[in-house]
Amino acid sequence: MHSIYFAPRAGSARSTVRASFGKSQFQFKPGSGSGGSILRIHRAWRIGALAVVSCCVAVVLSGCGSIEGGGTAAGTGALVASSNALSFGTVTVGQRASAMVSLKNESTNPVQISQISVSGQSFALMGQSTLPLTIAAAGTYSVSVQFQPTVAGAAAGNLTVTSNSASGNPIITLSGTGAAAGSSSPPGATLSALSCSSANVTGTDSDSCVVTLSAPAGNGGVTVTLASNDAALTVPTSVTIAANTSTAAFTAYATTVSAAQSATITATLGTTSLTYDLQLEPEQSSGGTPALSLSAESVDFGDITVNTTATPQVITLTSSGTAALTITAAAVTGSGFSVSGAGFPVTLNPGQAVGLQVKFDPTTAGAVTGSLTITTNAPVNGTATISLSGTGDATAGVLSALSCTNATMTAAGTDACTVSLTAAAPTGGLVVTLASSSASVTLPATVTVAAGANSAGFSATVAAFGTTQTATLSATARGTTKTFALQLSVAAAGLTIGSTSVSFGDVDLNTPATQTVTLTSSGTAALTISSGTPMGTGFTMSGVTFPVTLNSGQTATLDLQFDPTTSGAATGSVTLTSNATGAATATIALSGTGVSATGYEVQLTWDAPSSTTDPAVGYNIYRAVNGSASYTLLNSSVNAPTTYTDTTVQDSTSYTYEVTSVDASGVQSAPSNTYTAAIP
Repeated sequence: MHSIYFAPRAGSARSTVRASFGKSQFQFKPGSGSGGSILRIHRAWRIGALAVVSCCVAVVLSGCGSIEGGGTAAGTGALVASSNALSFGTVTVGQRASAMVSLKNESTNPVQISQISVSGQSFALMGQSTLPLTIAAAGTYSVSVQFQPTVAGAAAGNLTVTSNSASGNPIITLSGTGAAAGSSSPPGATLSALSCSSANVTGTDSDSCVVTLSAPAGNGGVTVTLASNDAALTVPTSVTIAANTSTAAFTAYATTVSAAQSATITATLGTTSLTYDLQLEPEQSSGGTPALSLSAESVDFGDITVNTTATPQVITLTSSGTAALTITAAAVTGSGFSVSGAGFPVTLNPGQAVGLQVKFDPTTAGAVTGSLTITTNAPVNGTATISLSGTGDATAGVLSALSCTNATMTAAGTDACTVSLTAAAPTGGLVVTLASSSASVTLPATVTVAAGANSAGFSATVAAFGTTQTATLSATARGTTKTFALQLSVAAAGLTIGSTSVSFGDVDLNTPATQTVTLTSSGTAALTISSGTPMGTGFTMSGVTFPVTLNSGQTATLDLQFDPTTSGAATGSVTLTSNATGAATATIALSGTGVSATGYEVQLTWDAPSSTTDPAVGYNIYRAVNGSASYTLLNSSVNAPTTYTDTTVQDSTSYTYEVTSVDASGVQSAPSNTYTAAIP
């Protein structure tokens, strides 16, 4: 939260102005007298990866007038929101999250707010002051919005402010997603840590903090409730840990305290609460040497259409020494360049800063250079110069590109698109005509690139579609057309198998060996595996109960087992049947070799009967433990060859073998002579 504090001193005509924006601190103590000037303290709001400067904060100071190419700056009246969009992320149904937006009066006159309203299911205002209310010049008013979904799914709305602001009223878009209860975190995921970057905060400052789970959050994410026990330390009411992540960051904001004190932040998830102690220290000042730091040493505005004001660039002047810095003047040179944002002289305590807006409004075509000279009381580099450059372009920007965030859509929804120009649009803006080749994709009829801007955004709305197709989006302006191919792909199920061939290698007899294979839903639609069928002696499977349905990206683990009962190589397979597009069945090949657990075996050979009137069709092999007269039949069916390998022998045992021949009628002959084998 960004706050401004004005604290008059009792019994004195002097007063102190403090302002805090993130980690920047500002303080100005005006002298007595009726004269007044304006210190505009600039700040940058960050949206995604793009930093956007939002005008300035006006603070009344005593002294000279502000500069604007040598003239006097006049208040225009402007109510500006700290953000044009609030996103609450994913919140479990029945739970709630909150976010705050600041409304700032960036004029020298008061602005009256007559109404603040919220539209959209599940969104509501929290703790709103009685309306109407007045925001003083350079003052702010914070609005807190709550999101409490009642059903699962995406929700959208608007925060609308009605006021007498001359620059129009802010409209802030609201968005969030409700997640079904019970889907927020996997079993066992608990709040495991709460930490901040620093254990001490001095004066008006902020501290970056993090909450951590013991395991990644499940679908829908996890909402952690936050609280502070000290009014001088503020934190968000909650922070959401996104799905499949274990951490989320938030910022704790401290205001100046008169004496050192301890504040405690508490994070709560379910029945688990963690705390973190922060030491709040008062601001300290001491003697030393003043110094000036610049946020940039040069500013290049690029190509700007003639008679079109470029987007102002902000130069931040920071008191980086150990004593107060006094900036006595700022002078600008160069055709079309001007500076505004502060009245001089101005004094900045160590760590404080002031922002200057540098503008470029070329009146003729061609390259222009200039400079901004800052004069201070710093003993080293007391005079600093920032080089300025830009080019006046006699031709307004032409259409150069049409792009969208997503090149492929697999279901109904919206795609954020942008038209871009080669240079800034002229006064009055540039109207771009839009069209789509597919009835499944609708676009606005036109989009306008605002004067001085190089791009404009719009949304492509995709309706439900049943066939895969390509929609060609086109943008046309001043005879130039640009296109973008948006692929509409019907959602299809897909199955990816971690391995389609599994080899168990050598496995001891009657000793099961297990390997796992991961089954992944790799398509854009849900995958249903209706059955799995193992084949082959000794091969089985477990771990998955069929039928099973996996959403896109989900996995299942299939356990494959080989338990040989006889020696020798074995092969098998597992056949999976699913709704995967183009591949209804998939096969995993299995192989392995059964080996004797002891490592010993007895190989028997014999000669067939040399003369008989009833030929033998096979043989039976019998074995007795040495010393026993009881023989056991080893083969389960008649053995045709005159060889046999006994792999079931045990260590330190002797065995006696005999063989009988069997004719076509199943009649056995008398036993052969015996053979004794001793196993070590």
